[in-house]
Amino acid sequence: MSFANLKRNKDNISKLIKAAEATGGGGEKKSYADERLWKPTVDQAGNGYAILRFLPAREGAELPWARYWDHGFKGPTGQWYIEKSLTSIGQPDPVGELNSRLWNTGIEEDKEAARRQKRRLHYVTNVYVVSDPSNPEREGQVFLYQFGKKIHDKIMDMMQPEFADEDAVNPFDMWEGADFKLKIRNVEGYRNYDKSEFARPAPLLGGDDAALEAVYDKMYDLSEWSDPSSYKTYDELKTKLSSILGEVAGMGAMTMSQNTQMNEPESAPSPQRIEPVAAENIKVEDDDDTLSYFAKLAEAD
Repeated sequence: MSFANLKRNKDNISKLIKAAEATGGGGEKKSYADERLWKPTVDQAGNGYAILRFLPAREGAELPWARYWDHGFKGPTGQWYIEKSLTSIGQPDPVGELNSRLWNTGIEEDKEAARRQKRRLHYVTNVYVVSDPSNPEREGQVFLYQFGKKIHDKIMDMMQPEFADEDAVNPFDMWEGADFKLKIRNVEGYRNYDKSEFARPAPLLGGDDAALEAVYDKMYDLSEWSDPSSYKTYDELKTKLSSILGEVAGMGAMTMSQNTQMNEPESAPSPQRIEPVAAENIKVEDDDDTLSYFAKLAEAD
């Protein structure tokens, strides 16, 4: 809808919840240096703070966020597989198929490989940066913000309060929504968002319609995350997966135990495995910074 109709026809919470339950999402095909993306800055202790305002859906969009999955892992060749999953748009994905075969062997080694290669969930939405103490030049600007299930759950909790004395709030509403206080802590080496919370509901920018319309006009289109053309094809992904796993040309993906038997000499002390991301020195909790984390590791190799 246009900005003129936005105030009169604000999305109600039940509509958003129903749409969220019914939709799948999409995926992006952008570089990790996408200037549209806002990312939190943390200090040396791993702590960070910012205030964001989640923005409503653009005209023609059902939801104010997009959703997609990806895979990120290191193969026995030392190469990284970091790609969006075609399951985001309801299509078969070669990693998902491989993981199913691995799991169905019943071999614990194969099951563990499937766990390490599992898909990760991400959300993307438009935000207005209210406060960013570490980067004040970003305040007052509109960005895309990528987050994981933990923050998404906090959003849903605002729209579906657990107790009768709590009022439902649509955090994406410019007039009746609420600022989000993003609080990041380093807990045992992981980024933790538990203390993040919403402020009391209040109009963004004092409810000044002219200022709000200017913000609305700067919002980004989220349709690319559900556009099949923004994904690599099944064959492209399968070729890359085969290369990373070191498979022989013309052969299908094998289980970990089969791959080990073919590629390891008889005297090898132990089978070579696909290395999990969690085995690296840097740890990441939830899905919020997974892609940038994978990118840094891949660049370092």
